[in-house]
Amino acid sequence: MFRRMLLSVLVRQKKKLFLIALTVALGVSLATAMLNVMFDVGDKVNQELKAYGANLNIVPKGTALVSEMYQLDNSETEQAVQYIKQDDLVKIKMIFWAYNIVDFAPYLTAQATFHDKPVTVVGTWFNKHLTIPTGDEVDTGMLAMKSWWTIDGNTMKDDNLQGVMVGEAIAKQWNLQIGDKIELTSPYTQNRATLTVNNIFHSGGIEDSQLYVSLPVAQNLANKAGLVERVEVSALTTPENDLARKAAQDPSSLSRTQWDTWYCTAYISSIAYQLEELMPDVKVKAIMQVAESEGSILQKTQLLMLLLTILSLICSALAISNLVTANVIERSTEIGLLKALGATNTSVAMLILTEILIIALLGGIAGYFIGLGFAQIIGHTVFGSFVQPKMIIIPLVLIMVSLITILGSLPALRIMMFLRPTDVLHGR
Repeated sequence: MFRRMLLSVLVRQKKKLFLIALTVALGVSLATAMLNVMFDVGDKVNQELKAYGANLNIVPKGTALVSEMYQLDNSETEQAVQYIKQDDLVKIKMIFWAYNIVDFAPYLTAQATFHDKPVTVVGTWFNKHLTIPTGDEVDTGMLAMKSWWTIDGNTMKDDNLQGVMVGEAIAKQWNLQIGDKIELTSPYTQNRATLTVNNIFHSGGIEDSQLYVSLPVAQNLANKAGLVERVEVSALTTPENDLARKAAQDPSSLSRTQWDTWYCTAYISSIAYQLEELMPDVKVKAIMQVAESEGSILQKTQLLMLLLTILSLICSALAISNLVTANVIERSTEIGLLKALGATNTSVAMLILTEILIIALLGGIAGYFIGLGFAQIIGHTVFGSFVQPKMIIIPLVLIMVSLITILGSLPALRIMMFLRPTDVLHGR
């Protein structure tokens, strides 16, 4: 009997029930899209933020100690500068969190003169192809890390030992154009380099007053073959918390469980620690302004998506409440008759909830797949990449459907419970 009554209601009330299914589908689709993006947004936001600079700086340990002991700036530590072996840089991609290292670029500064005018020459990797001892191959370099620079001219190559990227300020000062030749002389080693202007760039910083060349050119000018001064590293990291901050101050203060959690999480401090493990002659400094900004932006982005999810569910519950209430009021005569024939409030409530849950489940299934489509639209529009569907969303969708259906049905069930058969059947 229960099944026949249920089937009869589903057939007779199909238009109103369709509206309920549509309401659930819209709410669930938005919630599904937001939750999928929220669970996947961490790496994507980090990837976007990696385009705005490094968050780790590797320097020789001796230079770092001198700078920290005497509170010297870069110009005052020039005499104390030590160097990092270029051959050791492949170790950066051999740590536990190697795949979180997005890009890195070494730098070597050389002083030179052009027509007796001093100029700073910086050697680096532009887009270096490396073969790691583990067998992996990577492309890394400065150009990917300085993507906001405006660069005129053809892309600079690492094997271009005759080319130079000229900062905008230097180009204006010396009236240089792409294709012009400049001859640089080191005042210390007397080594020379005749270079052709390959690019003129605008960075908006001190780099506009510098020249950028392939690393071997700067090493030749400075007479520092196979050496670099520092390395900038861009890594995908997890936002800092109390554990990460405690570990950054003193890793030995952690318990064994805390240590394992910290070491196996991509905190910026744990990545820095692992780099120092493999490269004992260096000091890895976290650029906390960048790291903290990334964590703050990520948390706020996820919070926004969570709030949108909650609001969409609340709106769906309110809409369902109106639709179910209208449905109960319209069927008041039928419900009154059922009560007059002996049906209890519980049995009538079960009938109403069962039919609403069936329709809501169908709407939730449709909403889930529509939400996956919305997630891909958001992923490609905002991040330019695919959003990986998360299996955990499926049970969450079932919980959401049940929750908004039951909450939305409560006002209608309350009306049903206080509905008296004598009033309804006499038209009152």
